[in-house]
Amino acid sequence: MLDFDNTIVPYTTNVPTAAMTAWLESVAASDIAVCVVSNSRKDRVKIFCEKWGIACVTNAKKPSAKGIQACVAQYGFPKESCALAGDQIYTDVLGANRAGVQSVLVKAIDNHNFWLKARHVLEKPWIFASRKRRIDYEES
Repeated sequence: MLDFDNTIVPYTTNVPTAAMTAWLESVAASDIAVCVVSNSRKDRVKIFCEKWGIACVTNAKKPSAKGIQACVAQYGFPKESCALAGDQIYTDVLGANRAGVQSVLVKAIDNHNFWLKARHVLEKPWIFASRKRRIDYEES
């Protein structure tokens, strides 16, 4: 499962970077099932997912487990084999943990305004506290 805004694309566009485009193409060619789980109610999420052939759950209400559980039920996979990647601790990580699936915190693509920057500053103590569980991947 993937969050949409600031995980796949910035809030300001529906166009993925070249690296994200390559990743989406490689996932589409694999046996990995992908579903976007987004709090957004906007049509841009559905339009993007249709274009890329990705299932989606919108209005997920994260950090509630509702949308995440709907996605897990849609695929019929055991929760233990699922993960949710997103850029926010207070919605994506907390929601995944509440739903009983693995959470993966990724770096936000673009904190283009004050509120996004402030939110990430408030997340810093939690990121620091979890540093022993953190895995860093170098960009290739």
